[in-house]
Amino acid sequence: MARLTEAEKKEILEIASSKTIREDMRYLANHRHNPLLINGSVDMDRLIDLLTQFNEFINHQQKPFKPMIDRVMKL
Repeated sequence: MARLTEAEKKEILEIASSKTIREDMRYLANHRHNPLLINGSVDMDRLIDLLTQFNEFINHQQKPFKPMIDRVMKL
């Protein structure tokens, strides 16, 4: 991993001491939400939609369906 130069360290410290940056980060933290959670539990329909759209975005080719052959599957 590359080490930070002194100028980069100084810039990070200046940004960290900025009042407006801290307020902006606090605002973002207080207003974030998870679009997959509905009433505290994961909405599977939304999750499937998200994963389907992501696969389309990365141009992932769908694999043909193969049924499972095993009859007894114990964990």
